[in-house]
Amino acid sequence: MKLTLSWLKDHLETSATLDEVVETLTRIGLEVEHVHDPAAQLKDFVIAHVLEAKPHPNADRLRVCMVDAGAGAPVQVVCGAPNARTGLRSVFSAPGTYIPGKKITLGKGVIRGVESLGMLCSAAELELSNDHDGIIELPQDAPVGAPYAKWAGLDDPVIEINLTPNRPDAAGIFGIARDLAAAGLGTLKTLPIETIEGRFAMPQRVTLDFADADTHLAPLFALRLVRGVNNGQSPAWLQDRLRAIGLRPINALVDVTNYLTFDRARPLHVFDAGKVAGDLVVRRARAGEELLALDGKTYALDADMVVIADDNGPESLAGVMGGEHSGCSEATTDVLIETALWDPTNIAHAGRKLGISTDARYRFERGVDPAFALPGLELATKLVLEFCGGEASDIVVAGSAETPPRQLRFPFGETKRLTGLDVSRADSAAILTRLGFAVEAGDDDALVTVPSWRPDIEGKADLVEEVARIVGFDNIAAAPLPRCAGVTEAVLTLLQKRTRFARRALAARGLVEAVTWSFVPKEQAEAFGGGGAALALANPIAAELSDMRPSLLPGLIAAAGRNAARGFAEVALFEVGQIFLSEDEKGQKIAATGLRRGLALPTGSGRHWAGKERTAGVFDVKADALALLQSLGVATGGLQIVAGAPSWYHPGRSGTLQFGPKAIIGHFGELHPRLLQQLDVEGPIAVFEIILDALPAPKAKPTKAKPKLELSDLQPLSRDFAFLMDRAAPAGELVKAVQNADRTLIADVTVFDVYEGAGVPEGQKSVGVAVTLQPRDKTLTDGEIEALAHKIVTDAGKKAGARLRG
Repeated sequence: MKLTLSWLKDHLETSATLDEVVETLTRIGLEVEHVHDPAAQLKDFVIAHVLEAKPHPNADRLRVCMVDAGAGAPVQVVCGAPNARTGLRSVFSAPGTYIPGKKITLGKGVIRGVESLGMLCSAAELELSNDHDGIIELPQDAPVGAPYAKWAGLDDPVIEINLTPNRPDAAGIFGIARDLAAAGLGTLKTLPIETIEGRFAMPQRVTLDFADADTHLAPLFALRLVRGVNNGQSPAWLQDRLRAIGLRPINALVDVTNYLTFDRARPLHVFDAGKVAGDLVVRRARAGEELLALDGKTYALDADMVVIADDNGPESLAGVMGGEHSGCSEATTDVLIETALWDPTNIAHAGRKLGISTDARYRFERGVDPAFALPGLELATKLVLEFCGGEASDIVVAGSAETPPRQLRFPFGETKRLTGLDVSRADSAAILTRLGFAVEAGDDDALVTVPSWRPDIEGKADLVEEVARIVGFDNIAAAPLPRCAGVTEAVLTLLQKRTRFARRALAARGLVEAVTWSFVPKEQAEAFGGGGAALALANPIAAELSDMRPSLLPGLIAAAGRNAARGFAEVALFEVGQIFLSEDEKGQKIAATGLRRGLALPTGSGRHWAGKERTAGVFDVKADALALLQSLGVATGGLQIVAGAPSWYHPGRSGTLQFGPKAIIGHFGELHPRLLQQLDVEGPIAVFEIILDALPAPKAKPTKAKPKLELSDLQPLSRDFAFLMDRAAPAGELVKAVQNADRTLIADVTVFDVYEGAGVPEGQKSVGVAVTLQPRDKTLTDGEIEALAHKIVTDAGKKAGARLRG
């Protein structure tokens, strides 16, 4: 909702400054989102008189001008505008002035050997228009030295309010003025609306053609004919106001309806009476009917939509947009002015279904003041007669705008109980009265009649809010919550805790958190196992965000691709968020997903002298996934790592994490090259996915006590072994066999090398493992070490089918 300060003051008698108005609006719940004050950026531009303009001695297209800017002695300005001439009055900027159209601060200069101490400006340089062919030309009576913005009427700030849906009354500037007056910022101007007496009978009839169950779709429709109009341009002041709030002036008849839409929150519509065939009927649209609307598009209508039709068919989509056929032009001589009440829900559904967003729809779907429907028609008639001439007919009315008054019993003590504000009975009644409520006050409560323009007021709590926002929520005293005795019980669920811990753990491993869209294109959803009709959005915010994501990977892969395109090839990202596997509640899961692309070095990312370049791969993300499980306190004793993963992973460089075939908790590995080609992202990229919902919960009473910390005083030692084993055999089986050779002395077993090639038999591989031995009671002798090494080799052969490499 936009308005100008001068427009607001048409309805509010006030001496408040712009800052005071803005502060008060936000304080009473009409949050100001933006203020554009053109005078602020044009404050240093003044009206100047060109005393002399002579050719530049060193340039044919430049002129040397002596300029009187009202500051005493004339100043010399070099100007290249073709219309720079002696006697011209224009706009001058001195050195140090910021030029908005050029985004520069003007300084003193020397142009082709001649000093220039300022600039004569074009409209484009002041961002007033796109005209940059010459400098601004002003009338000869323009006062020299006066601020240009004030003289030109450009000192009217535009205020933009972020209007909440429950305040349809504030969709009109009069309603905003009412709120400011109630807040003590001035006096509301309530001039009576003149009733225009009809000079002749209305020749056309209006019919509401609805079944009894549908009468709510159009409670009221009223029409008036004004004949003999001269539909030219509207007055300059009206055009300026419309332009200031972002509307394009069209002609006087249309401009009047747009003006009242914003001035009084009363949308109206005008028909060219000469293009309307027969009487008007308000009804549901019929199958197969279409409307060529004022935006030049043709819309297919259905029976859920309400139209205004004549003998030729629909002429307007009720409450949303008029038709092009009966639109008013400069050739219009007879005009039908329409005012109506429409069902808000029906208007919202129709506008959303057709994708039409208009100022009329915005107001009708929130609810307009039913009591102002006919006065709004009278006000529109007055303006049409004033701007276009002509004579008006009687008003023909179908339906009724009468609604029973809504009355609420309001206990004055509710304000203190709900907000903590101690507002007296007299002040509460006065605030509600200034807001337009009728108040019959008693000793402890009041009978409050809700005004017709406030459909959002439904109970006494709403009245408390009205009182509190005018008094000021900032006047509510801060009070600490009572401290609970003892230690409070945990309020986070296990899943909520794991979600928090997962973010911390992955960030600690050097991954950077990303937050991506929950929506993905359909082809990406299908590529990651989703794309079902149940998870397609009915009203996507963009065509490429059409489906709920079945995985966090599409967003992370896209983020990695964007980073690579901007020169950041090495990225490590993670996201913890929701994924959607089906439409029911159980199909919504929380996943922790990580991605590594580019170099994997001991120091993190980028080139480094300390290590050879190595691309991050399957084992890096496997380590990330296992570290995440460990940080979450998940016991990994029974964890199985199985080769293979879903189709979007590389079939030979991926794995599945599970506690059994039916207890899969995640996957890791490199992404399939075909998928990366489909997403237009260069690889390789390694990722992991852990479903936090699938992780087993910790046992309430652990079966084993946590072992005590043992720190040996004896030096550990390490022995390396190289085993030959079947090429298809997992190295994990070998590690498990070596570990179980002696769980007391063997502290750690790690794979440090896997080799295939010369010296290794066909179909086999060489696996190097480092075994760390930790003596407990005494230093190990050579014999004991050799005996343990022999047992390691023996167990590796029995349990993993491995033999010591010669």
